[in-house]
Parts: sequence; C-alpha cells; structure tokens
Amino acid sequence: MKDAPVYVKNAEYAREHDELPLFRASNQANIACKKALEKAINGNYSNNRLDVKTAFAEVAEQFGVERMKYVLAATIIHKDWDGRISNDNKAWAKTVPIIRDRDSLGGDRSVSFVVDQAHPGLVDLFATFARKEFAQEKKTSVLDKLKTAADLKQPSPSKRGDMEL
Repeated sequence: MKDAPVYVKNAEYAREHDELPLFRASNQANIACKKALEKAINGNYSNNRLDVKTAFAEVAEQFGVERMKYVLAATIIHKDWDGRISNDNKAWAKTVPIIRDRDSLGGDRSVSFVVDQAHPGLVDLFATFARKEFAQEKKTSVLDKLKTAADLKQPSPSKRGDMEL
C-alpha cells in the first residue's frame, strides 16, 4: 500500500470521471493506515512514554508519508475542538488539502479514517514528530531535485568540445 496514490477528489468526481475504483482503493488504504496508526501509537506507548520514532517508522514503511500525512491531517481537522491537540498541529493540518466528501445523507466520508482508537494527546505527540519528519523529507527531496538538476546541466567530458589535435 506504500506506493498506492492518495486519491484527493470526492466520490462524486470519481463517479463522473470513471475513477471509482481508484477512489475506493485509496479510501480502503486510508482506513488501513488509520488502523496502523492506532496500532503503532498504542503499541509503542508504555511507562507513560510514546516511542514516536518507532511508531512513525512502522506506519511510514507500510503506507508511506503522503498517506500518513493525509490521514493524520484529516484526524486533526476532525478533532479541531479537542484541546489536547496543539494549535500548531491544528494549523499544520489545515495546510494539508483534505477533501470534504459528503455522502447522500450529508455525512463526511473522511470520518471513516479518523484515528479515534488512540488517545488524542498521543496523536498530538505523534503529529508533532511527524510534522518534523515531513518537513525534513521535503527539504531532502528538494535538495535531491536540485542536485539532480545540477548533474543534468554539467556536460559530460565527451561533449565539452575538448578535442585532441
């Protein structure tokens, strides 16, 4: 599931564009990621300490950071009223584009992948660590892109125009 793309359109859009299988697969992966987050957070909490690094690594390895970011942001947005989640994490979550996908009864489909079987305080600790990891990955990937672009611009020795006479 790590390589499965996060589908960021609503069900109506998916239906209109014959992409329902992609929408459903992404939604199933979101739900599985939610369960993995709950398991990782609860399983790595003991003696009043959360081993957030291990929990993060477990979920990232299985689902990748993009899906984890999406599910985590949806969770925090859904729990905007909860004072146990920091304002910094709430502000970050609002920067992640989460699709509001209403069903025929007006319910929000994204609640199906809201992390609700882990204590909100632990979710907050996880999110604080995850945000730092997401930012680090973003810096690294931008740096990698710049290095790749620089490598492409450098001429190879055979094309420099140096000719032996």
